[in-house]
Amino acid sequence: MSQYLQHFLYPSSLFVSKEPFLVKTILGSCVAICLWDSRLKIGGINHYMLPHWNGNDLASPKYGNIAIDKLIDKLLFHGSRIEDLQAKVFGGGELMQTGSSKTQIGERNIRVAQIMLEERKIPIVASSTGGKRGRKIIFFTDTGEVRHKLLDKKNL
Repeated sequence: MSQYLQHFLYPSSLFVSKEPFLVKTILGSCVAICLWDSRLKIGGINHYMLPHWNGNDLASPKYGNIAIDKLIDKLLFHGSRIEDLQAKVFGGGELMQTGSSKTQIGERNIRVAQIMLEERKIPIVASSTGGKRGRKIIFFTDTGEVRHKLLDKKNL
């Protein structure tokens, strides 16, 4: 792992690089999508907090529908083609007990990833989503490999 440049991905952000990077992030109800181009051997990742931008405030990658499109656009800018992309989806845990299904942010974050990737014909080749625990993920942008570890609440 030492030959890699490293980057920590904060919520509401995304990262794409042609250079080999090891990108780390921590997820609770947030979702991260790792996109990898099998032809160019480059990758990108986003980390969004809420499923849909409602038209108010800024259209930021805090929202899944914005973060997914921005990540795809950045990879296309670097020469990727949609047909060469594959996705891995992580996160969307329900870490807080709530009675209302309207507040199931994690589940809604997962669903927006599934719908948007399917609409864009980008296959999801691996995922670890849902449940009651958080996740730490490490994404290798040059190989598409993702290592993940389930976390207890005390580790978040």
